Amino acid sequence: MKARAPDGTSPPSRMPSAPLVWTFDGRFARCLEDMEDTLRRAIVQVGDVSRIIVAIDVSLPALQARVEAGERVQPAWSDFLGRVVARYGLPAAPRVRFLEAAGPLAAFVIAYRS
Repeated sequence: MKARAPDGTSPPSRMPSAPLVWTFDGRFARCLEDMEDTLRRAIVQVGDVSRIIVAIDVSLPALQARVEAGERVQPAWSDFLGRVVARYGLPAAPRVRFLEAAGPLAAFVIAYRS
């Protein structure tokens, strides 16, 4: 049961909202395009928030398989990071972690506090 303020209203939540998580797998450049599109949609979905953090987890085995198949990582990666920082008003560049675990190429996480 939620605590109630003396006037009967619920106090504002201080807990952050659950993070939004998407995974992407496929051609490297296409995954970056899809992540940018997802970011645009997520910004509209979360609306005006007091704090937002964007993180990307990249699976090194999945990335290695794409490089071995002849896909180019640069300049698409640099261009993607530059667009995300310049276009969407984020307080900082996305946090990127490179994981040694196999899995989808990338997991895109947006955490925010209303």
